[in-house]
Amino acid sequence: MKKIIVIGGGAAGMMAALAAAENKNNRVMLLEKNEKLGKKLFITGKGRCNVTNGADMDTLFANVCTNEKFLYSAFYQYDNQAVMSFLEKAGCPLKVERGERVFPVSDHSSDVIGALQRELKKAGVEICLNTKVTELLTSGAGEAGSAEESSVITGVKLTGGKVLEADAVIVCTGGLSYPSTGSTGDGHRFAEVTGHKIVECKPALVPLETAEEWCRDLMGLSLKNVSLRMISGKKEVYSGFGEMLFTHFGVSGPLVLSASSFYAKQKGDDIKLYLDLKPALSEEQLDKRLLRDFEENKNKQFKNSLGGLFPARLIPVMIQLSGIHPDKKVNEITREGRRAFVSLIKNLPFTVTGTRSFAEAIITQGGVSVKDVNPSTMESKKVRGLYFAGEVLDLDAMTGGFNLQIAWSTGHLAGASAGTFDKETKKRIEHEL
Repeated sequence: MKKIIVIGGGAAGMMAALAAAENKNNRVMLLEKNEKLGKKLFITGKGRCNVTNGADMDTLFANVCTNEKFLYSAFYQYDNQAVMSFLEKAGCPLKVERGERVFPVSDHSSDVIGALQRELKKAGVEICLNTKVTELLTSGAGEAGSAEESSVITGVKLTGGKVLEADAVIVCTGGLSYPSTGSTGDGHRFAEVTGHKIVECKPALVPLETAEEWCRDLMGLSLKNVSLRMISGKKEVYSGFGEMLFTHFGVSGPLVLSASSFYAKQKGDDIKLYLDLKPALSEEQLDKRLLRDFEENKNKQFKNSLGGLFPARLIPVMIQLSGIHPDKKVNEITREGRRAFVSLIKNLPFTVTGTRSFAEAIITQGGVSVKDVNPSTMESKKVRGLYFAGEVLDLDAMTGGFNLQIAWSTGHLAGASAGTFDKETKKRIEHEL
């Protein structure tokens, strides 16, 4: 019997354990340091759990921000359709919403976790809660990268010193985001100690802090159907359309979270956001609209003529930034002044000064270098029998279910690969019998 240990009971870990247990000759143990499985999964999608995205394969890859080519084998061997089919067969009906986002019909993440738990029980996976791994155990210490001389996984050590032997170990401990759910970098430490490179970790899909005080003045204001661009130096590194939110520290909301994944990759401090408040109109069309509004309100003061253009709370900020005196009569505003105001509406600027912490980040950017992992199996190139899956790896994607798809796909591939008997394992088991 092949003994397989999975460390971490999140999305990737539960899927890895299930895939490994498909071979009934394997004994699979799932070790989770928390008091229950799926603690981070429980809060994803604001508790609704956006389990995957139903888009085609090209769209899946296009929404991966880091190392998308590494995911070819994982995505093609266990894609979004496979995930949806699995969950529905496991008793968790799904629905597809705007942007091809897939959720449980019930809108309860607990139903996704419940389905996984039922399948784990059926598969005979041994679940050990409140069980913290402190160390990976290996034998042999040849040169890193040499298949002949690389070390081999032999098991894990738990808090208190107890040793569990294993023929394969799959590390699915997550990254650093939402540390309250148990994502505290354990897997990165295990990987580093065993000779793997760790790409610097940064918060991603995270709110952004801005320099401008007026952003804070708008705290709580949500804008829908707006466009946002991020410019680093002179290069546009992100553009998107959707919804955003002003906060006490800067900006948040789906548009900003997506932009943050590109912010983390930029070098230097000259990073600006430009908000288009009227993306459906060109500057020329907006200028004509403004001309009509001004004509209808020609005897009004500037501050009293903008009610049809912006939410009430945004008007004082737009007036202040326009440079036009609030008491000025509309018919006294020059053509140049009006054109400058149009440009401001289409390119409202603010300066990014940083991100919020890992405690507010949906995912981690960075992690175990994919150069140290075989993309066809998820097995380490440094330690035979050691596998990595999920957010512990240097992989991340946009919002919309794409990050969970990475977890499902890499977890399934790692579990299936670890669950396959190699020649040496076959010989050992035959000898034991």
